[in-house]
Amino acid sequence: MVAEDRPMSAASGARASFLWGPLTPFALAVAVAAAAIDQAAKLWLLFVLDLPARGVVRLTPFLDLVLTWNTGISYGLFRQEGPLGQAALLALKAIAVVLLWIWLSRTTSRLAALSLGLIIGGAVGNAIDRFAYGAVVDFVLFHINTASFSFNWYVFNLADVAIVAGVIGLLFETLIGTGAAKAP
Repeated sequence: MVAEDRPMSAASGARASFLWGPLTPFALAVAVAAAAIDQAAKLWLLFVLDLPARGVVRLTPFLDLVLTWNTGISYGLFRQEGPLGQAALLALKAIAVVLLWIWLSRTTSRLAALSLGLIIGGAVGNAIDRFAYGAVVDFVLFHINTASFSFNWYVFNLADVAIVAGVIGLLFETLIGTGAAKAP
């Protein structure tokens, strides 16, 4: 067992409050870093690289930069063009972040705190877009094209990567980690 993955002692857990736990500062730093990196990349792509004017920028044979404005939620589901729909999506995101934050205040695992920080940071990064632009800026396109086969993944951004990495971390913690329920 790695020292940083050990559960916190009961004494440190007693100091936890409803919204602040022993690993909250760590996760807050992760969330701020994830949101800042996401926003920096988006600002650079929009205003320095000028991705809207460039169109598709090929990085590799399977990875492109391409600008899309996602007015929905994950994978463009529930697209909302009007201000009421956008406000509803922002409110839903705010509720999710509060619930994740409460979970974070109770966690004693550094992996869970890291994972929750990534999810919160990614959610905040995308919420900033929704507030600033009315849509989320997506720009990474993974694709595979051959003579007989074509596959295009959904266009995504770094906030989405943080969210997915956080979910994978929570799944690992739940299914395989030291605190996971083990079969006899």
